[in-house]
Amino acid sequence: MKHQMIGKVLQERYQIVQPLSAGVFGQTFIAVDIYHPEKPRYVVKQLKVNHYQSTSYFDYLRLRFLTETETLKHLGRHPQIPELITCFEENERFYLVQQFIPGESLATELPNNPQSSGKWSQADIIKFLEDALSILEFVHSEGFIHCDIKPENLIRRAIDARLVLIDFGSIQPIDFSIDTEFSIDQIPVTSLGYIPPEQFIGQTQPNSDLYSLGIIAIQAITGLSPLQLEIDAETNEIIWCDDDTPINDYLVGFLSQMIRYQHQERFQSANEALWVLKHIEWENQPVEIQIPESQLFDQSIEATTQQSQPLLAGLRLGLLINSVLIGLGVYSLFNNSQAYSATETLYKAIEKYQSGDLQKAINLAQSIPIHSNVYPEAQASIEEWQKQWQKDAEHYFLAEKALKESRWSDVLYHAPKVPLNSYWQSKIQPLVEQAKVNIEAQTQALLSKAYAKAEERDFATALYYLQQIPEESAAGAMVKQKLSEYNQKRQVRSGYYLYAAYNKASVGDFFGAIKLLERVPQDAEVYGQARIKIQEYSQKLRLRNQQQELAILKTVPISEKKSTIQQRVSLQREDSLQEVNIRN
Repeated sequence: MKHQMIGKVLQERYQIVQPLSAGVFGQTFIAVDIYHPEKPRYVVKQLKVNHYQSTSYFDYLRLRFLTETETLKHLGRHPQIPELITCFEENERFYLVQQFIPGESLATELPNNPQSSGKWSQADIIKFLEDALSILEFVHSEGFIHCDIKPENLIRRAIDARLVLIDFGSIQPIDFSIDTEFSIDQIPVTSLGYIPPEQFIGQTQPNSDLYSLGIIAIQAITGLSPLQLEIDAETNEIIWCDDDTPINDYLVGFLSQMIRYQHQERFQSANEALWVLKHIEWENQPVEIQIPESQLFDQSIEATTQQSQPLLAGLRLGLLINSVLIGLGVYSLFNNSQAYSATETLYKAIEKYQSGDLQKAINLAQSIPIHSNVYPEAQASIEEWQKQWQKDAEHYFLAEKALKESRWSDVLYHAPKVPLNSYWQSKIQPLVEQAKVNIEAQTQALLSKAYAKAEERDFATALYYLQQIPEESAAGAMVKQKLSEYNQKRQVRSGYYLYAAYNKASVGDFFGAIKLLERVPQDAEVYGQARIKIQEYSQKLRLRNQQQELAILKTVPISEKKSTIQQRVSLQREDSLQEVNIRN
């Protein structure tokens, strides 16, 4: 779809010339204004629309689109936010045309990027924070939350090296609202680690953007990506510094305040954070960390060796055969007819072996006399051929059996273990081709079933079908990657539910805690903890109810106690049934 847009003219004016990126909410392109004499460049964002939705829903999206683009026009007044040139609807699609900012994304400057100059200094961090916070101060003051602060959305402007904040329109969903749970599928994978925990359950705050900004700064200091940072198992706080961290203690405290797990414990606004940053006295200068060149060299050698080992192992048989052929060449230098005859015989034996005639190859090699110079090699070849033939035949028969039993992936597993000579390849190749055809057919069938179940909102079954897709298929690797990303996002959300439940229980809201814990899926890592806590909170809830009942009975006259007790017993039975339902 992205390449189909190249050359297309929108509104009879903006011609698409280059794709930029694609995300869950749309695609981004560079376009030129063909009517302007200087052909200026713009960024065109095509927002994604699900056409299977109803007409009324599409009209609702149109209204929200127009409302939000008015906001973007307003924000574009800031010198470090791209100006919104225009917005329009064409062929039932929504488009934004924005100012193009020449420059590079901040991602290229971070230490884990090969193009960067390494870890940032304290001065670089402070300058970055001041620049970025001043933009967020304006955005938040206008009543807007960016919701996706990450390195890719901060551009270092080429003309003055100032930061520019981009992607307000395409990354934020049209139907997003503060009290709606943020869909896992709508979170770009590049945003993982930068998004704070409260945003996963639809409680996004202005200081959610501060969390993301703090994570970027810590990435620049440590050289670690967000998902590589260590998490304290008890507090859920990020552990990122120690006594050797080469920055001022005040800056350590400032950044730690930005990334607190609970949003209530962070700076409450960009304005507050910027004020504190400007009033800190920077006493200590950062210490530059240098890695000896010898250490870097040793690491690169080790990495190269580890990568090479599988390749060398795979070439073992080929090297063996080549060594025999080289030996034949050396022997042929001798002007000895007997040696030449024996060498020629061994060469013919190798040819027979590679053509699939094992017995003929053995017979030829055995015909070489014991006093010949090539006799030891002939005997070694016979022993190697017999061992290797048995292994090759076993893999071929296993592949053939797998094909008959419709185990297509097993066919592809055994096929590479068969040698690349003409005999075995002529036998294994038809099995491989048939397995690939069947794998693609199986993949399409599973995808169709998964899509059908997803439309029925039976996501558990849909995931089950997706998990069955063979990784060897064209779509398999992509599906496995997406399932891994999906699982990672679910684990983050489940951890937040558990933590939020602890907080509710700490103030006596056991019922609210149980409702949160019930949302933890069975495949979550914290599922076991959640079930234990459900039992614990259910017991505490029951005990509290019993205490309340006893307190009530003390105030009831003796003549009414019997009927009151019967009513309480009846209620207790209902509570027990409810507790059983909770546990199930």
